[in-house]
Amino acid sequence: MSPLSLLSLSFLLLLPFFLPVSSSQPPKGVLIDCGATVGSVIGGREWLPDGDYVSAGVGKNLTIPVLVRTLSTVRTFPFRNNVGRKFCYDVPVYRQARYMVRTTYFYGGVNGRSSPPVFDQIVDGTLWGVVNTTEDYRKGNASYYEGVFKPKGKSMSVCLGVNSHTDSDPFISALEFVILGDSLYNTTKFDVNGLSLVARHSFGYSGPTIRYPDDPFDRFWEQYGENNYVIVSNSPPNVSRFWNWPPSKVFEAALSTDQPQSLELRWPPVSLQNASYYIALYFADTESRPTSTMLGININNVTYYRNLNVTPAGAAVFATSWPLIGNTKIILRPTSNSEISPLINAGEIFQVLELGGRTLTKDVIALEEIKKSLQNPPLDWNGDPCLPRQYRWTGVTCSEGTRIRVTTLNLTGLGLLGSVSPKIGNLTALTGIWLGNNRLSGKIPDLSSLKMLEILHLEDNKLSGEIPSSLGDNQKLREIFLQNNNLTGHIPDSLIGRKELNLT
Repeated sequence: MSPLSLLSLSFLLLLPFFLPVSSSQPPKGVLIDCGATVGSVIGGREWLPDGDYVSAGVGKNLTIPVLVRTLSTVRTFPFRNNVGRKFCYDVPVYRQARYMVRTTYFYGGVNGRSSPPVFDQIVDGTLWGVVNTTEDYRKGNASYYEGVFKPKGKSMSVCLGVNSHTDSDPFISALEFVILGDSLYNTTKFDVNGLSLVARHSFGYSGPTIRYPDDPFDRFWEQYGENNYVIVSNSPPNVSRFWNWPPSKVFEAALSTDQPQSLELRWPPVSLQNASYYIALYFADTESRPTSTMLGININNVTYYRNLNVTPAGAAVFATSWPLIGNTKIILRPTSNSEISPLINAGEIFQVLELGGRTLTKDVIALEEIKKSLQNPPLDWNGDPCLPRQYRWTGVTCSEGTRIRVTTLNLTGLGLLGSVSPKIGNLTALTGIWLGNNRLSGKIPDLSSLKMLEILHLEDNKLSGEIPSSLGDNQKLREIFLQNNNLTGHIPDSLIGRKELNLT
């Protein structure tokens, strides 16, 4: 791809001022200590037990010592016979807010195996990525995954999915939903995209991870580790200049060179999959240098920004959608008329995720009401019913295309207890219902609204009352199985004599 076509896919900005929110208050949001049965307060922030947000899995205590309290418990979910099933946390959110979502995993040998399992991570209807904590756990570290998403409803779900490589129970240690300021990452089209963090580093810094209270949103800024030549600043810039509001601590040190020559970074320090990336680079010169820095920025030998003037007041350059693959090399070059060595303070890079859409709200509400009418609904009936498509709910089949509807419901032989909710009549795209061989009781609801319904199986239950005459309004019905129930009365006249109908 030519440099011109690369630049046409990107949106570069040198950012102006904005008025930030107060950094004196803890970040707002919901912090969930997975597997815990009681809440706790850590660093002035309240952590909640997870029982109100999840209906599946088992909370467990680790048997090895940990330094962070939230790592001492996990919730695990069954993997056997569950490939293609997801287990979800549903968290109430503010619909107009933008959230940093962070999941934390520390295995601690909870499954009795030496290595942690590999599994999928899902947010709402979007496959976020694969959770593989093996290397971190081998080093004795926890793993975290961070993304930025905007809700599409009154709640968001984060799910763990059992894939074909999962060899023991998926687990999770902590789940955080933190509200971000309106200016953060605001060039991203969050109606159609999400951001998944790849790396966030403070170059030149050599201390522990920078987070709250230095970062008002508790983002993690890690040390880069290759600090060959560091410039220290005693007067960091006012971070209110930056839309993404990086913490002032990242401007206390910068990575540079001892001569006015190019500075080359292998960053991020991981190989990237073929995708588009949001890149933000942050700079601030020191007042001790005689003139401001003028530099050009190349990424993999493609011009990223020309003639950037870096002053003590600071500067930031963004690319909203920059295509990358494999290892990445960033080169900072002093311009031809500059006698000052280049420098860089910090950087963030996110993979841009294409959101997977969502099931029609009317169908989701109907399925939630059906779930409430069952005493023992399927364990994976949480999150989006249809998406991601490889993780649709047990017994649910959905339509293709952008307007996603539930088209069949097959819960045969699951030992279900409860009743058949009248709200099943709101699933107006249904063509087939299979609820046979369960222990359902109560009356058969009015299904006359299901104009597409062709097959109805309710046999081998404990249903009572009369067969609704309204079933005759379903002109496409060709198969009705009602045998072995406690039904009374006669077969409605509206169903008798229909040659195309198999009524048992």
